[in-house]
Amino acid sequence: MEESGTRPSSGKLSGKVVAISAGEAHTLVLTGDGRVYSWGRGMFGRLGTGAESDELFPVRVKLGSGEENLKVVAIAAGSYHSLALTDDGSVWCWGYNIYGQLGFDGGNSATPCLLKQFLELEPPESLTEESGSKSKGSLKICDIKAGGQISFAIDDLGALWMWGNCPKPSGENEVGLSYVSSFTPSPVWEFHGHTVVKVACGNEHIVALVSVGETYNKAEDLVCYSWGDNSHGQLGLGDKDSRACPQIIETFNEASPWAVYEVACGAFHTALLSHSKRPCDTLESVCWTFGLGENGQLGHGTTQNEFLPQPVKELPQSVSLISVACGLFHTSVVSSGGDLWSWGMERGLGLCPDASFTGTNTGDAISPLSIFCSGTESPKFLDPVQVACGAAHTVIVAHDGYKLWSWGRGRSGVLGNGKAVDCFTPTVVLWPPLNEDFDQEETETKCEEDKVEENKTEEDKVEENKIEEVTEENKKLLMAMEEIKLLLDKLSIMERYASFLHGSIFGKPFQEGDIPLSLRNSGSFDIAKEWESMLESSDRSNLLRLETVYQNMLASIKDKILKKRVQELVKEFLQSATPPN
Repeated sequence: MEESGTRPSSGKLSGKVVAISAGEAHTLVLTGDGRVYSWGRGMFGRLGTGAESDELFPVRVKLGSGEENLKVVAIAAGSYHSLALTDDGSVWCWGYNIYGQLGFDGGNSATPCLLKQFLELEPPESLTEESGSKSKGSLKICDIKAGGQISFAIDDLGALWMWGNCPKPSGENEVGLSYVSSFTPSPVWEFHGHTVVKVACGNEHIVALVSVGETYNKAEDLVCYSWGDNSHGQLGLGDKDSRACPQIIETFNEASPWAVYEVACGAFHTALLSHSKRPCDTLESVCWTFGLGENGQLGHGTTQNEFLPQPVKELPQSVSLISVACGLFHTSVVSSGGDLWSWGMERGLGLCPDASFTGTNTGDAISPLSIFCSGTESPKFLDPVQVACGAAHTVIVAHDGYKLWSWGRGRSGVLGNGKAVDCFTPTVVLWPPLNEDFDQEETETKCEEDKVEENKTEEDKVEENKIEEVTEENKKLLMAMEEIKLLLDKLSIMERYASFLHGSIFGKPFQEGDIPLSLRNSGSFDIAKEWESMLESSDRSNLLRLETVYQNMLASIKDKILKKRVQELVKEFLQSATPPN
């Protein structure tokens, strides 16, 4: 990999992102020192901040009392919920919980909750007896994953556990498929005697990479299984029949010439990365996709569905693909050299067709499109770590974990750049968070003062003054950003209020085009004049609609006035009828 000239010289683990995970409209990041940050839409408590408010910048997620001693080693984002795994094997969950994806029977949680079922996790007796290598009570969770409304965990014996909206056999002979809310983690017994290495989940389908035998040594030892909903061929089994139990994808069975090493699931499609089991001078790796293709999310140059895995042929054969991710209807891959490609709904960004593209740039990308790095000298994302896709946004970690970019849907602060607007090209995420920098600087400064206060030279004092000046400027910047966030919150409330009034009057949602020109072009606004102008420009049907709305509102207001008066009369009567003590 190439060295980046913009990488921070300090190389602090607190500022290095080692993993990212994206949900429907939120993103989680994990740092080298075991901290978790989140940003985006806060509804259902998916950010883990204790509130449901949106966050436009990365904020720290705290796991509870004594969390300073806990180091997070893995993160996972479902559609509306989040998971974290600590180095002691504890699993923490927060967010939406209607299907039990947090691991308990209860409501949503805006703060991380410890999944207690794993506290005293014991291997099933059959596993212990056969392996003979694990004593009772020694089982430990070593990885986690989240899908649409489901959660997964892999223990150190390689067993896969799942909870939430889980597929279950139904009907006669258990050949049918149904989904059942499971509030307690349960093992996938079909993989007993094998090691589950990786798992991915879409809306209602699951794909897992599993060892051929009991142990896992290298990628060549893996085979690919899938189960769940298959209405669009997203299981890669050659048909549209759903499966209640895991079934091997024959393209990647034990005899396959391809070794799969990465897997990702969109809403109704699947993507995998593989390399040839035999050494090849020209073919480094291949991306395979299958399932729903109507928005080009398969990257095959068509909008047809595929029931069997097919290679994305327009990707270069000479690159090594290191990460793949799927949004609801788009797909992204990144190479070790920093090249990034996306394809699918609305130019491969996952945005809806009304995303404000113009001219020849409109429409879905049915083949891979190159995404270029912005704000740097190189068009590549140097030293890439990972790419992640939400429903309609994409995030990449590059520069060996010290820089992040995001693009796509920006509402609710989904992009983490301090704005709430869509971005069609990569924009820099505010990383590391400014307040975290201050905390570190203050701690480090205090330690240094204790050690070298007596040995300072004039040059040291000059340098110290410069540092203090920079810190003061950063604090001012942070305060300004807090003010901006407050203003954005107020703006959001006013937008909702204006939309409510507009919908009540005109019977349709408020849009930017409904803002009067006079208000857009100046700071003054004559409401009486604008109302008159609006009436003049309205056609007869709109005026009749306004008349109907006015009459209904007037009748409703009169009714409310009458009810209030009746309540007042009743209250006066009761007071006058009450006998004196």
